Amino acid sequence: MNTTVAEAGIQNHPVVSGDRWLAQRKTLLAREKELMRLHDQVARERRALPWERIEKNYVFDTPDGKRTLAELFEGRRQLLVQHFMLGPDWAQGCPSCSYMADHTDGMNVHLAQRDITFVAISRASLAEIARFRERMGWQFKWVSSSGSDFNYDFHVSFTPEEQATGQVAYNYGKLPFPMEEAPGVSVFYKDDAGDVFHTYSTFGRGVEVMMGAYSLMDLTPQGRNERDVPNKMEWVRHHDRYEPAPAAKPAAAHACCASNG
Repeated sequence: MNTTVAEAGIQNHPVVSGDRWLAQRKTLLAREKELMRLHDQVARERRALPWERIEKNYVFDTPDGKRTLAELFEGRRQLLVQHFMLGPDWAQGCPSCSYMADHTDGMNVHLAQRDITFVAISRASLAEIARFRERMGWQFKWVSSSGSDFNYDFHVSFTPEEQATGQVAYNYGKLPFPMEEAPGVSVFYKDDAGDVFHTYSTFGRGVEVMMGAYSLMDLTPQGRNERDVPNKMEWVRHHDRYEPAPAAKPAAAHACCASNG
């Protein structure tokens, strides 16, 4: 099968009979099933990756005082970290990271049932985190890595010296990056002896794993409807900074309805 699919426009979009629609939907279903099986296979390969032992004693500022990385697990074996772009003295968090975080509170209860603790980590101070977290109305745990090497070791923060070279280590390569903070998601495991292991990290578009709204947009005729620019997420705002969504267009009145006022 030719895997190149031309995106049909909304205007003058093909309209077919029910039988033809069903036939084409079944063809697409076969492709969706193929993608799903590939997704499951990649997930198995991800779980089979070797781990690396965390040797450094990272300590974080939390609302409950100083806590080590091992203590962030809160009694569970697995820790899921959002590397949230909120640097020291920033007025507010990154809009795209905030878009990711907007999905978190509803998921947390389900993650806990699967032996997973979620935490967001930023270099901003705990007071700066708390102020922005309150503004956004989030409940998930969010701690500060200020004073530790955690963000630098996981290549989601860059020193001025690194930025001055024009190339920073991000997403498993060297590339230009316009800011001192970058997004990411990392996973850790703690064994019965209390040893902590880094099992996985993803960056760049890999962080879309936290963007469930995108998956729903992808089902719709207009899709994500983003402009073809380097920063595809230019449209994203903090959820308290959007203009009101456009109102639904009223149904066109028939002549008889219009004449009756």
